[in-house]
Amino acid sequence: MAYHQTIGARRHRFDDLRTLLARASPARSGDLLAGVAASDEEERMAARMALADVPLRSFLSEPAVPAEEDEVSRLILSQHDATAFAPVAHLTVGAFRDWLLSEAADAAALERLAWGLTPEMVAAVSKLMRNQDLVLAARKRRVVSAFRTTIGLPGRLSVRLQPNHGTDDPRGIVASTIDGLMYGCGDAVIGINPAGDNLANIVELLKVLDAIRERFAIPTQSCVLTHVTQSIRAIEAGAPLDLVFQSIGGTQKTNESFGISLALLDEAAAAVASLRRGTVGSNAMYFETGQGSALSANAHHGVDQQTIEARAYAVARRYAPLLVNTVVGFIGPEYLYDGKQIVRAGLEDHFCGKLLGVPMGCDVCYTNHAEADQDDMDTLLTMLGVAGVNFIMGVPGADDVMLNYQSTSFHDALYLRESLGLKRAPEFEAWLERMGIAGADGRLLGGAARGQALLGMAEAVGVGS
Repeated sequence: MAYHQTIGARRHRFDDLRTLLARASPARSGDLLAGVAASDEEERMAARMALADVPLRSFLSEPAVPAEEDEVSRLILSQHDATAFAPVAHLTVGAFRDWLLSEAADAAALERLAWGLTPEMVAAVSKLMRNQDLVLAARKRRVVSAFRTTIGLPGRLSVRLQPNHGTDDPRGIVASTIDGLMYGCGDAVIGINPAGDNLANIVELLKVLDAIRERFAIPTQSCVLTHVTQSIRAIEAGAPLDLVFQSIGGTQKTNESFGISLALLDEAAAAVASLRRGTVGSNAMYFETGQGSALSANAHHGVDQQTIEARAYAVARRYAPLLVNTVVGFIGPEYLYDGKQIVRAGLEDHFCGKLLGVPMGCDVCYTNHAEADQDDMDTLLTMLGVAGVNFIMGVPGADDVMLNYQSTSFHDALYLRESLGLKRAPEFEAWLERMGIAGADGRLLGGAARGQALLGMAEAVGVGS
């Protein structure tokens, strides 16, 4: 079906819904590279005007990627709950935007609606929203998950402690881990991106992290961010694995480029569930996503990168994950050129994930060849904090020495918590108080008291002071 919009003397034609979505997207380098972006601002506005009049029902009959050639499209259609959709089924995309920003769209209403929405619906409405709209609507929706800590509760912000090391040296990893714990980070997960991905190394890193957790009775979960097949092998080898990690995308071909399928993820989810290592919950999957991954794999089917990204959340929610985060600026300026595009993409991803019922976090980050800096990251970090993001990254000095990109530091988490009055996961906050790292109010204790805690932990694991 073709869509039309006239502005002045110029009549714009969009051949199908996929084209309309792409032309309505905010400008970004990835869509220009793919040849799907609007040719100018007038065409972009025309596409948005036409998109505002599209009934939400249209996305059920015209998927962005044909279902007969894509298992993610088939998954999206199978997930759709007509009963949940009924309260908004009569709305157009523009009217849906107005409803989302109204008082009628409260937390309970959005929770009931989640399985009635498809990724294309939420991607479409995001294209009509300003940044503040994305913040306001996402803030209403809380998605709570739990394993050894409870993540996503109102008024709380969790942090993934990311102690990566260029050679996977256990002493370096342990030192960075203790450093992060002293700043009150690690309640989302202590997660390592391994430099070496062989099974023996993965198992050793899992043992290192689990030994720290057991030694100090830390109520958190650990993860080595290896390929899902390695996690399955580690489980079979008896390794102390808490969470299964995998990068995922919004099309079958993208996932095939990652070496995965829904059937493989089903196998991994069943394997980790059988371990029953959680204490306060059983959410045991961790997924990462990012705009541009489908285009980089030539697996985008002519769909804009933000819509494809939203489709990845349909894959994620199938497995009731503990954590999902968009690594928003990591893929590089070919896909998100500058700070403005990165900020916008991060807010879009968080909004779309939350509306679909996904426990969204964000790696607020950029690569050193992007037209972005730490001030841009401060802007995105602050806006996501206001929007109720579940978790962010905690990287020593905000500079990942193994992956060579810029993220957020332990201090950035302190800033956000202090500025917005956000607490940590309740189980973790109680542990910090027991360890003498933080007081009953959640604030870190002064230098002498915290120094004693640091010295005690360092000596206990043989790292030194």
